[in-house]
Amino acid sequence: MNTETILVVEDEPAIREMIVTTLEMAGFECLQAEDVNEAHNQVVDHRPALILLDWMLPGNQSGIDLCRRLKKDEMLSELPIIMLTARGEEDNKVQGLDAGADDYITKPFSTRELISRIKAVLRRSNALSGDKPIEAQGLSLDPVSQRLSADGTPVEIGPTEYRLLAFFMSHPERAYTRTQLLDQVWGGNVYVEDRTIDVHIRRLRKVLEPYDYAKFIQTVRGTGYRFSTQVNG
Repeated sequence: MNTETILVVEDEPAIREMIVTTLEMAGFECLQAEDVNEAHNQVVDHRPALILLDWMLPGNQSGIDLCRRLKKDEMLSELPIIMLTARGEEDNKVQGLDAGADDYITKPFSTRELISRIKAVLRRSNALSGDKPIEAQGLSLDPVSQRLSADGTPVEIGPTEYRLLAFFMSHPERAYTRTQLLDQVWGGNVYVEDRTIDVHIRRLRKVLEPYDYAKFIQTVRGTGYRFSTQVNG
């Protein structure tokens, strides 16, 4: 039986009630909020295991604004977020993922899909929530503070690039296809094209380049990418 608490941030009462009922039937506990301020208070007070966050919310702040705010907060940045929205265009999906969302579900969605996505995101979140730093030569990634350092120097890194690097460093010396990286880092069934993954690989390399660690993110011809400290001459 699941005991995780899910915060449902949705301003339409009928949709919110449907989601809450579905989650409770699946064994989750639920918190509810209908705007950004109420949602932020719930997060601070109760620290849910996951946030289902609607894109369009009343007031002058959207769900994407709340997502960015939480990901910039050191104490809250590790909370997984699934965006809920009627916006189906790819650009909006990419915008949500770039803001730090862990997955993206477009309305209308089936209850089975919703539960499946939640469980998948929680599994990935739990897998990366260990308290031991992950190290590779001079690179050190701290899952607790979600900070990256290179040779002892703090490195600024975006939330998506952090998750990508955390997965790579947790699974070194293995080549992954773009589809596998999409499933592991963004979540299955998220519509993101291969070129979007390539963009994040380039961003990650740019973050590591000043410290001479971009060479660890290696392109594998005909397959995809791998993380390796064995640099080919």
